[in-house]
Amino acid sequence: MKHKELSTPTRPATRPDPEPPAPGGMLWSTTGDIRSLLTLPAAFTLQVAHPAVGAGVDQYSAFRTDPWGRGERSLRSLMLWVYGGAEAAAEGRRVRRLHKEIQGTDTRGRRYHSLDPACFAWVHATGFPVALHAGRYLFRRITPAQERQLYREWLQVGRILGLHDRDMPQTVEEFWPYYHRMLAEEIEPTKVARELIAADADLPPPEAASRAVRLLLRIAWPALRTAYLHFRAFVTVGYMPPDARAAIGLEWTPAQERRLRRFSTAVRILVPLLPERLRYLPRARAARARWRAGTL
Repeated sequence: MKHKELSTPTRPATRPDPEPPAPGGMLWSTTGDIRSLLTLPAAFTLQVAHPAVGAGVDQYSAFRTDPWGRGERSLRSLMLWVYGGAEAAAEGRRVRRLHKEIQGTDTRGRRYHSLDPACFAWVHATGFPVALHAGRYLFRRITPAQERQLYREWLQVGRILGLHDRDMPQTVEEFWPYYHRMLAEEIEPTKVARELIAADADLPPPEAASRAVRLLLRIAWPALRTAYLHFRAFVTVGYMPPDARAAIGLEWTPAQERRLRRFSTAVRILVPLLPERLRYLPRARAARARWRAGTL
């Protein structure tokens, strides 16, 4: 009697991690450049102008009690998504785990979960129009081909964050109708968005390792805080695309526009003159050095 051979069950193939943007691309050139730091407040404010995102940040984020630490952690994640290589996907998974428990009711009475693609995709999407608008001031105008390349690279970052292609417009031509629909139907001056441009917000001083620096900060902080908040509001509104400003109800005058252009021109001329160790943030600088040396 012949015995039927039993086949060994095969395990499903593990899906490979999504690839981060390639070295030498658009994001590699700009994300770690210190000029990009000026664009982050505009992107974050546009994110939280979504009712669900604003509600989640209002309830769960440490942006009020630990604004400097929160900003540092967000910046670290961004650097890893672009320059982290094999660490990029792991950082994306870590961020998703942190958001698993964030849920509630938004300002319109709708239930939300932070990992709902409708919310999560908007958080990711905001970086693209802000980068284009602010880049015209701080870097240079880009060609239509470069705009498409930048969007393809931004899609790669979205995949690292766990977004599926079905969650995101797949071309620039598809992105703009989505973006304008979101501005028209979803975006509003949420509580958190208003706080981020308030010149009288309650802002604690940054932490300092040195006792002497902590003492100086304590003494000078009232004046420094006022100056910083005015500057933050200025770059937040200035580097936000005009149609997004209108959707949130933010005012912007011709005089402010002239000031922004003067400031941006100075930054655009002076920063490229700096040595790379001052122009790029540490992780970006190290990754770029490894790439040039062929050891990445």
